Amino acid sequence: MKNNKLKELRERIDKIDKQIVELLKERIEVAKTIGKIKEDIGYESFDLLREKEILNKILELNQKVFPEDTLRVIYSEIIKACRSVQQRIKVAYLGPEATFSHIAALNYFGTSAELVPVETIVDIFEEVSSERVSFGVVPIENSIEGVVATTLDAIYEYGLKACGEIYESISHHLMNQTGRIEDIKKIISHPQAIAQCRKWLRKKLPSVPVETVSSTALAAKWAAVDESVGAIASLVAAKLYHLQIVAKNIEDIKGNSTRFWIIGKTEVPPTGNDKTSLLFSVADRPGALFDVLKCFAERKINLTKIESRPSKDEPWKYVFFLDCEGHIKDEIIKSCLEEMQNYCLQVIWLGSYPRGQR
Repeated sequence: MKNNKLKELRERIDKIDKQIVELLKERIEVAKTIGKIKEDIGYESFDLLREKEILNKILELNQKVFPEDTLRVIYSEIIKACRSVQQRIKVAYLGPEATFSHIAALNYFGTSAELVPVETIVDIFEEVSSERVSFGVVPIENSIEGVVATTLDAIYEYGLKACGEIYESISHHLMNQTGRIEDIKKIISHPQAIAQCRKWLRKKLPSVPVETVSSTALAAKWAAVDESVGAIASLVAAKLYHLQIVAKNIEDIKGNSTRFWIIGKTEVPPTGNDKTSLLFSVADRPGALFDVLKCFAERKINLTKIESRPSKDEPWKYVFFLDCEGHIKDEIIKSCLEEMQNYCLQVIWLGSYPRGQR
């Protein structure tokens, strides 16, 4: 009796799977047609606002029956696969493969995008600026080490916009060819990764020299050809370059994460759950910063970040990097920026984009 019931339920699952596949085939055919229409009228194939709307509707329809995190991943991949038949998006990231930037690019754009590795953060801006790629993925802030200065300087210099963000949890692992800590004569990694593991390294390997390279994945790649080298990198890098883990999760502070910006020339329309990023400078006088912050406080605009940075133009002068809730097309943000002009020497809008999930 139970065997008959089990067989019946499995046949029902098979029938449902067949229906799902047929609907997916229908969806991708409709996506192809939409892509052709977009091409004819000159529309951008990548519409982040529309994709967010679709995902929100799906989660609402689900009513928390199917596990939400899993449904989000499944449907994100469906959306990205359908987008790929319209136009394959090219995205630059800090390479080589298996860097945290690479992982962020995969999670944001999916496997259907053409991901292009480059050697430096500035190279990403160069690729986007020259339109050899549509978007770039760059680290902007780490929860431990703070703002990534190179990214902030480059977005100012190249005049590109932040049009999205994604948070990635960061766990660092020490790896080499043998898995034995005594074989490590030198440790290499990205400067941020080394800084985030400083206490562990000082305690466990105080006499081993530490050198910096341009990415954690490059460190793993180097360790794969030199048995005396230990690399600090991700588990993905260990798997890709066939390395053995010497020690897991060696970061000094747990819960470490990095915020990545999606940079491009696209201005993203409001979604209702947005963030705006600004750079501004003020005159060297008492109360100057207070006057600027009052513009936000009086409008009850929440600031999610503010940080000072040395100015590149003049020694001992500072600019401020600020994130706030809202979109530049929101009237309240627009009026706030207009009033800021009265108190600032310079105000630069870096972009408005949907808030990423931490």
